[in-house]
Amino acid sequence: MSRIGKAPISVPSGVTVTIGSDNVVTVKGPKGELKQPIDRDIKVEFADGTINVTRPTDQIRHRALHGLSRALVNNLVKGVTDGYTKKMELVGVGFKASNTGNTLDLALGYSHNIIFEIPKELKVATEQLKGQNPTITLEGIDRQLIGAVAAKIRSLRKPEPYKGKGVRYAGEVVRKKAGKAAGK
Repeated sequence: MSRIGKAPISVPSGVTVTIGSDNVVTVKGPKGELKQPIDRDIKVEFADGTINVTRPTDQIRHRALHGLSRALVNNLVKGVTDGYTKKMELVGVGFKASNTGNTLDLALGYSHNIIFEIPKELKVATEQLKGQNPTITLEGIDRQLIGAVAAKIRSLRKPEPYKGKGVRYAGEVVRKKAGKAAGK
């Protein structure tokens, strides 16, 4: 039995859960509404303030989907109650970030600034304090969307291994390589 899959999900008060006939889980909470289709073989039940996810057999496919389905439903519940945030920092001389609404303007050492449009479901904030790296903060209720947008922003200038310059997640450790050895 999947350790993650068999754990029940407690639903806080103020959150409503509906499970459609086509196995689409809809969760409404104080921060918004999210939907997630679940595989038709996996059974999702909501009763007494808890959600239980069960699988019909011990086939490899069902075992693989069991924990995944439970994690996806748990992310919906957590997203509509607390929301998710992702912080990123720009490490490099002259690297800057600014935003107007949901348009992100990045100066990442290229000959031109990169204009990046953030989806309307997310909120973006930029901060540039003296003596610290510029930071980008993404907020929203959909964990998958935040992760995808953050990965796209990071792909614009990945941290390089020699000096560590680039866009990285806050707290990410970049292992640096030794450069060329000096002449003997």
